[in-house]
Amino acid sequence: MFTLIKEDGQARRGVLKTRHGDIQTPIFMPVGTQATVKGMTPAQIEEVGAQIILGNTYHLNIRPGSDLVHEMGGLHQFMNWKKPILTDSGGFQVFSLSKLRKITEKGIEFRSHLDGRKLFLGPQNCYEIQKNLDTDIAMVLDECPPYPCERDECESAVARTIRWAGEFLEHATRDGFIESGHHVFGIIQGSIYDDLRQHCGQALAEMDFPGYAIGGVSVGEPEEEMIRQVAATAPVMPKGKPRYVMGVGTPPQLLKMVGLGMDMFDCVMPTRLARHASVFTPHGVLNLKNERFKHDPNPIMEADNYTCQNFSRAYLRHLIMAKELLAHTLLSIHNTHFFLDLMAQARAHIEAGDYAAWSAAWIERYNAGNQ
Repeated sequence: MFTLIKEDGQARRGVLKTRHGDIQTPIFMPVGTQATVKGMTPAQIEEVGAQIILGNTYHLNIRPGSDLVHEMGGLHQFMNWKKPILTDSGGFQVFSLSKLRKITEKGIEFRSHLDGRKLFLGPQNCYEIQKNLDTDIAMVLDECPPYPCERDECESAVARTIRWAGEFLEHATRDGFIESGHHVFGIIQGSIYDDLRQHCGQALAEMDFPGYAIGGVSVGEPEEEMIRQVAATAPVMPKGKPRYVMGVGTPPQLLKMVGLGMDMFDCVMPTRLARHASVFTPHGVLNLKNERFKHDPNPIMEADNYTCQNFSRAYLRHLIMAKELLAHTLLSIHNTHFFLDLMAQARAHIEAGDYAAWSAAWIERYNAGNQ
């Protein structure tokens, strides 16, 4: 169940109840593709304020296999994470393996990126895999069109996405999956075509999913186009249900999308950039490999996380230059906390009623520092 607490313009403050706890929105969700957020322990993820993390249907079913995860007591037990988990359907991963897959009306035939095995992902087995994982929020199987994309190709992808969503929901409903407290989110596709996005959103809204996601953004299109698509899709997303933008984004992008009425986000950026020596600050991104940090006694920034409370930029740079694995962990702790704390600030400013002014000033300062 999703409850709206406060609206400030289009920005929304809400609570999503799940079997493993309440999620305060807007929220950023760290990505744990293979049952781990890279470089961090579950305790560290919880310490930085994570309320929910992601797993991935495609990757977990290929390795170690959803049957094994089920045998081990489900994904929560397997990875020792007590809070909510959302599992992506795997549709995007199959989209990214364009040379290894064939889309049919029944689903997607593809080859494993690990060993070349022939595999199939359709609405029914996509649901069954996520049921095996015992996820809190399951995503329907969708077809993610590429960018750029011809209109007729996009129309076909949207039609399949709608049909597959209905089949997935039918299996989940018949099986008692939703009735037992799990959530299922529909995914709105349509590439850059506003009318197709709105058609897809309206069709899914009629199916009455517990939540809705915008897919197919951040697939190579310019940022302005990404924001425009979110803005065009928002009006057809049911107001009383959580709204999730998949696979985004930078801090300014997140704040802009919160301002458009979006509630949930995920991105690999915090840990990926950490592995490349980059850290987020309110004044932009810093690359700690730079010589200017060699003698810097200051923390990355004044922040309430383990890294900033205990280590200098000089020490972190030393770990990076020495290729010590601890560098990945400490920078991932900071970056993940930065994203989660930004969403906590957003929630506070929505409650205070000054979200638009605060977010505009925040984005201006961040972008000025990145120049």
